[in-house]
Amino acid sequence: MARIAYLGLGTMGRGMAANLAAAGHEVTTWNRTPRDTPELDAAGVRRAESLQDAVSGADYVLYCLADDKAVREVVLAPGGVAELVDEHSVVIDLSTISPETSLAEAEAFSARGISFLDAPVFGSKGEAAAGGLWIVAGGARDVFEDAKEVLDPISETTHYMGGPGNGARMKLVGNLTVAAQLEALGESLTLARKAGLDLQDVLGVFAVTDFRSPIFDGVGSAVLAGDYSPSFALKLMLKDALLVKDFADGLGAPIPATEATLGTIRTAVDSGWGEENASALIKALAAAADVELSGSSSATAHQEVQ
Repeated sequence: MARIAYLGLGTMGRGMAANLAAAGHEVTTWNRTPRDTPELDAAGVRRAESLQDAVSGADYVLYCLADDKAVREVVLAPGGVAELVDEHSVVIDLSTISPETSLAEAEAFSARGISFLDAPVFGSKGEAAAGGLWIVAGGARDVFEDAKEVLDPISETTHYMGGPGNGARMKLVGNLTVAAQLEALGESLTLARKAGLDLQDVLGVFAVTDFRSPIFDGVGSAVLAGDYSPSFALKLMLKDALLVKDFADGLGAPIPATEATLGTIRTAVDSGWGEENASALIKALAAAADVELSGSSSATAHQEVQ
């Protein structure tokens, strides 16, 4: 079993650290803002007093931080992980950040002869807690293969995408698809409500057709229940969508649908829903159409077509 330093105890981090401990690894955690984690304490996870304390002697240093700024402050700034980590350690960044920042990390660790993977994850709070994330990794193939001892306990599948930065690139490609599905679901439910269709019936069709999607199933039911409790906050989806736009613009790749979705996300955040689940972008579409998607499907639907 490995000695692991896990940095960042947000919604995702707590679940990943718990699963690493459950797999028998010796886990030490650190968070910039001290927070109570009784579930980790009960699992025998040690809380470090400092970043230096956390990474010292670790076989692996894993972290999942909010954004590029956080990564640059915790990892690349003077006194950060890139300076403090032992030379024998393998460093794995699970954050969703720009390929440019991932490449800066790879360069900083390579200068000290330290192995590094950019390995962002697909999934949210539920998958993190269940050890069911999907990981896409960039870096050396042999490092990726050896690191499966710590990646497997937190994931359903792992995918090697190629050299440094390719994990980050794949994550943005995937996030484009997620955003498009949420936009499509929101537009579809809003249109269906306006057309007088029962939304439960609509979701019943979505669940069995060749365009079915787990996102449609899970988010659709939550929307009809008026449940936007955060598994992945809308404000973070805005951050990710902006990363996708910058990535595409830099490559000269047109993303007109994503730019439209970015507008929807901005409207929803400006409406005060940034702390709610990413699916709250659908509330902006419904509001623009002056419809309510939760509650009694039939009664509201009939009113819309009169």
